[in-house]
Amino acid sequence: MESPNYIKSLLRPNGSKPRGRKVWSVDLEAVWLPFFNATNTMGETNIAHDALGAPLRLGYEKDGSVRFSPNTGRPVVKVAKELQDNVKLVRENFVAGLLAYAHEVITENPDAYREQVEANQSAGQPITEKDRQSLENTLSVLIAKAQAQEERKAKPKAPEKVAVGATA
Repeated sequence: MESPNYIKSLLRPNGSKPRGRKVWSVDLEAVWLPFFNATNTMGETNIAHDALGAPLRLGYEKDGSVRFSPNTGRPVVKVAKELQDNVKLVRENFVAGLLAYAHEVITENPDAYREQVEANQSAGQPITEKDRQSLENTLSVLIAKAQAQEERKAKPKAPEKVAVGATA
């Protein structure tokens, strides 16, 4: 089976690393806005102009006051709901496409797929075992330290000896 060009393009690095507000780990300004403007242009979506023109919105409390983050004290800024909803739709369709592709490969080439999975599991087993052993060792040390600390706390302190008959 020949991989579709779309799948090949997903697996090829493109070198661009936009920096900005992320929605589903994808840059809002450099990727989502041009994409949704293009889909609106082609009539594939009908996202409101205000959602694309002002994609970031100030968050408000139920009483209408501006919402502030309790952690940072900064105003909460959200992505317009219509954009969030469309990103969610793209994400769900993307996941469905990945699963459909995997299903197609499994159906058309089950033996090679099974061999691939078995090879992956064999290659990963030493790493998993090393991680398990490292975690076990670390937990043993932490437990021993905690027990020693508890023993120190549990030991009654010896009363201080006062010299009998001593005068100051």
